[in-house]
Amino acid sequence: MTLSTFKNLLFSILFVSASVAGYASEDKETTDDKEFNAKEMILHHVKDAHEFHIIDVNEKPISIPLPIILWTDNGLTTFMSSAFHHDDSGHHVVEKNGMKFVKLHEKIYQLNGDANEVVFDEEHHPTNASMPIDLSITRNVFMMWVSVAVLLLIFLTTAKRYRKSDDKLPTGIAGFVEPLVVFVRDEIARPMIGEHKYKKYMPYLLTIFFFIWINNIFGLIPIINGANVSGNIAFTCTLAVFTFIITTFSGNKNYWKHIFWMPGVPVPMKIFLMPIEIIGMFVKPISLMIRLFANITAGHVIILALMSLIFVFKSVAIAPVSVAFSLFITVIEIIVTAIQAYIFTILSALYFGMATEEEHH
Repeated sequence: MTLSTFKNLLFSILFVSASVAGYASEDKETTDDKEFNAKEMILHHVKDAHEFHIIDVNEKPISIPLPIILWTDNGLTTFMSSAFHHDDSGHHVVEKNGMKFVKLHEKIYQLNGDANEVVFDEEHHPTNASMPIDLSITRNVFMMWVSVAVLLLIFLTTAKRYRKSDDKLPTGIAGFVEPLVVFVRDEIARPMIGEHKYKKYMPYLLTIFFFIWINNIFGLIPIINGANVSGNIAFTCTLAVFTFIITTFSGNKNYWKHIFWMPGVPVPMKIFLMPIEIIGMFVKPISLMIRLFANITAGHVIILALMSLIFVFKSVAIAPVSVAFSLFITVIEIIVTAIQAYIFTILSALYFGMATEEEHH
């Protein structure tokens, strides 16, 4: 075994061990007080949150709070998420601007009237609280800003390297970025869109490729509790909507002819195909949205499920098996981060190419 291979293996083991420590610390109190609920733990980790939970020390959580921004009937209300500390009931009431707020399952509610606690119905829904408009900077929002800052740093540094280079040869970070840019251009944009039309779509294709990839990578870092940005349906929906808008406005006469009045087929078949093609216009972005969301979320769920086996069986003996399989899935997830960015980008380019394709005689 070479020194490089040993270092990579050691890093991978530490990576998964850190994940185990993070997951275990957050659920230590749960396993002591009641039966461990794997489903609840997994759902808690894959959804968004109002703070970064780091670790528990003496059963006290250490977290990085984020700003809570609410639009209520009395206007804008702001405070830090650390105000929602857990008391014995688990639902601490925060009083701001004469209003009372409580956080339940990462959703913030405003208590009605003079109520001092939450009242639930039989289905455990609050009956004396309403939801204000939540504009808070959540964990996913913060990590998106971080990914934007990282991308700006990478590409501005790359541009600076090229400006200072007399022979225009890539050096430093530019040597890593240029092959990826060339790959997106030569293997995605040109084949899918065409030699004469791909250039105006390159900024968008490069943006979504690197943006999705960077966010996917951040989702695997245990210290930030796996901010699952690409596993958020709102995030993937927004990207899919942008692809849909660009495709729709890029459509030429030939594209719309194939949508509404398919050439070369009998009239009854034209009428039959038209609603199918119209539905297909909306199915394409929906499939983009669900594919990215499902694949990224599935990876997180599998790793968390494997970690849960330790607490389900309540045995340390199962830990080596869980860690080994989690290590294997983590390595696959590192590869999947790039694959999913590639798939979203190439399908977007394919849709642009279909919309701009000229009629063939």
